[in-house]
Amino acid sequence: MPYSHLTQLLDSRFERLSPELQRAARWVQAHPAELGLQSMRQSALAAGVAPATMTRLARALGLDGFEAMRRPSMQAFAASVGQANPAASALASHPLTENVDRLAQAQVANLQSVRSRNSTEQLQAAAQAMLAAHEVLFLGLRASFSIAYHLYYTCDWLRANTRLATDAGGAWADQLLALRASDLLVVVSQAPYTRQTVEAAQQAHGRGVPVLALTDSSLSPLARLAQHALLFDTASPSFFHSMTGALALAEALVECVAEQGGAAVLQRLTQRQQGLQKAKAYWDKKPPRQE
Repeated sequence: MPYSHLTQLLDSRFERLSPELQRAARWVQAHPAELGLQSMRQSALAAGVAPATMTRLARALGLDGFEAMRRPSMQAFAASVGQANPAASALASHPLTENVDRLAQAQVANLQSVRSRNSTEQLQAAAQAMLAAHEVLFLGLRASFSIAYHLYYTCDWLRANTRLATDAGGAWADQLLALRASDLLVVVSQAPYTRQTVEAAQQAHGRGVPVLALTDSSLSPLARLAQHALLFDTASPSFFHSMTGALALAEALVECVAEQGGAAVLQRLTQRQQGLQKAKAYWDKKPPRQE
């Protein structure tokens, strides 16, 4: 069974799984290499479930057991190793830089995930939703706050009525309640998903407000309820997730918004640039005075 078939099984049967099996399914989809290399006990520990849960997940997918679920990942990993550049493994690396090199490789892969996990049509549809909405509210907490802020800052250059959900005085929930069906909530989060972000998206969805999610898995609680879901990878050899893919995806989305916005976007960009120049917002070295 090819690995793509395993991911299709996870997607198609996810809603019918129990919460415990859903947690295991999210881990399986997000960690194909680890699934192929680790034992059932190690995989269960990493996923935060009991070992028996992995067996129950495999059977819920219609497979014989854990080994049948793991086999596609093993085959995909072996194929990727065989296609690797042999010259790369011959490079001697100083022990102090090995971790940095591994992180750089993960960051490159995370950048590539923007194109491999999102079609042009998906990016364009998400951009159109941002342009068509009456108001756009951006929400990202913890590590995702910087991505949400970058989206808000750049999109505010391109269209009016954009807001960032901030917690000054604990009033960002009021901003969420002000959204209507003609507006758009843009949420950013990756596993482990911030509870407040998920609950905000659920609340907006329940009130008929469209949701655009930037997240790490089609099985994430945000992707499952979003009208538009764009995906990024977060792989990293360090303790922290890499946000390189999330930032690259945000920049790609803003590029699509600018490209599809037409004359209105160009006019707003011009006005914003002229206003900042007039206000002398940016430092400009003056030429020396002539004596």
